[in-house]
Amino acid sequence: MLYVIMGKSSSGKDTIYRKLMEDNELKLNKIITYTTRPARAGEVEGNEYHFVDEAKMNEMDINGKIIEKRAYDTVYGVWNYFTADDENVKIDRNNYMVIGTLDSYEQLRAYYGEKKVMPIYIEVEDGERLARALEREREQDEPKYSEMCRRYLADEQDFNAERLEKLGIKRKYFNNDIQQCMSQIKEQILMTSD
Repeated sequence: MLYVIMGKSSSGKDTIYRKLMEDNELKLNKIITYTTRPARAGEVEGNEYHFVDEAKMNEMDINGKIIEKRAYDTVYGVWNYFTADDENVKIDRNNYMVIGTLDSYEQLRAYYGEKKVMPIYIEVEDGERLARALEREREQDEPKYSEMCRRYLADEQDFNAERLEKLGIKRKYFNNDIQQCMSQIKEQILMTSD
């Protein structure tokens, strides 16, 4: 089974993902996705992402290795995020977790099959989300406040109720209390894992 954690920016996806991956009872494997954006402070190549340039991404695309891809026209240029079939994922033998978007979830579900991909949608009240985003951006060596604002507004469109319904995402995990949120997600994973 492949679990795809999704939610608007600063909803706590990264923290929840990291803690669930550390939970040995869940036996989850990591899929390391790719990006053409620069690494943020503290990010390590091959840990959060594979950081590649556009030439490498285009080479992988030509060779039919890209499963899903998203491009964001940021104030710093186009940043691409993608999942590649780099032969490290054995979905029939293991359970995996990845952080994604609605677009990536839709494409992963099309690639691996609806019965093998489960959405985990994280939700946080918008004011709290904005406060978290600002706090995170202040910690960067070179804060990108305009990009933070663009992402916040784009998420309102990207994660609208109509889209969630179209993709069959009915269950939401509210991250008001991270321990309670993670407990609910863990329970769901244990019930559905292979």
